[in-house]
Amino acid sequence: MIAVHEGGDSLDVAVAHAQARAAETGMVFCHPYDDPDVVTGQATLGLELIEDIPDLSQVIVPLGGGGLLSGVALTVKQFDPSIKVIGVQISSCAPYVYGSAPHGPIATLADGIAVKVPGGVTAPLIDKWVDDVIDVNEDSVADAMMLLLERAKFFVEGGGAVGVSALITDRVKPADRGTTCVVLSGGNADLGLLTGLVRRHETLRGRRLIVFARISDRPGGLARLLTLFAQHGANLIEVEHVREGVDLRVRETGVQAVLEVRGRDHADTLIAGAKAEGYELSEVTGH
Repeated sequence: MIAVHEGGDSLDVAVAHAQARAAETGMVFCHPYDDPDVVTGQATLGLELIEDIPDLSQVIVPLGGGGLLSGVALTVKQFDPSIKVIGVQISSCAPYVYGSAPHGPIATLADGIAVKVPGGVTAPLIDKWVDDVIDVNEDSVADAMMLLLERAKFFVEGGGAVGVSALITDRVKPADRGTTCVVLSGGNADLGLLTGLVRRHETLRGRRLIVFARISDRPGGLARLLTLFAQHGANLIEVEHVREGVDLRVRETGVQAVLEVRGRDHADTLIAGAKAEGYELSEVTGH
């Protein structure tokens, strides 16, 4: 019977638990990245890139512990030293960039690469074979995840999307000649994050509109307002009555609605149309 024992709130602590368990039971411990055999296995990705991309000139690889990056760099650099290899870390946990990482748990979209201590095997390989290591921030990772989801239909975890993040923020420039390859490693994203990512993305693109309106507190009052929104082509996401802390007249209620719109122009047209129909309506900002 196989049993899974969870231990630790970070990769480093979990590895220490696993090593202790292996020593206690006589089992063989296989490190997730800091092992020559693991690096060799991950180096096969470099072979695939060489075979599949004849004009390969730059590779951008997520960097956590360094097994994947060092393996790819070893392979492509020995094939062609002119191929540029760049590692990307998340700013909240970037020991290869800053020399250390914060203590305690790290809250990040890129938890798959939030490794606090460079590997004893991988760090020297990265120092020797990798051209540059840079870091990207959380917001740019969220943008990269949504770009991949919308344009490529790939649901990539934060740690796997950092290479795209580096490109869209100009932290790394595409190669002048040949092909720049971005490695997307990992689809283990928490589905619970998706709603928040989509909401943030829609808001930044001007496709979410929050409005507050005063309406009649009589039967049909809310239905008439929602019908007006529908006539202007807006999709209702959420609606709630707001009666507390708002200056309302007798037999009047406040309504806050979250709407999906096509963009800023569509939002302005909807607001103007509601006001033309006599509604006291205003946009809610700061969300």
